[in-house]
Amino acid sequence: MEARATLRYARISPRKVSIVMDLIRNKPLNEALAILQYTPKAACEPLLKLVKSAAANAENNFSMDKNALYVAECYVCPGPTLKRIMPRDHGRAFRILKRTSHMTVVLKEKE
Repeated sequence: MEARATLRYARISPRKVSIVMDLIRNKPLNEALAILQYTPKAACEPLLKLVKSAAANAENNFSMDKNALYVAECYVCPGPTLKRIMPRDHGRAFRILKRTSHMTVVLKEKE
């Protein structure tokens, strides 16, 4: 049995999110929450909410024991990219890519 939570269209680059996800993969729930709370990265704030949401799903929807949960899977996929233009000298235009992410966290119970 597994509990999952997804966040779609988050306005942060998938590359930045995957760095933080590598820190919490296969960690117990309490340890993962502590890591996310005290890591100074921009991706930690939405990921912390996502892990808490997955924990609430596990507890309320599947009657899992909160103390036995661990982060079984977490992955990020690129969402649609917003293309913006920055004016440059001599009438040129420079493209800015504002990337988005789809994040998924899966929690399972330890046997």
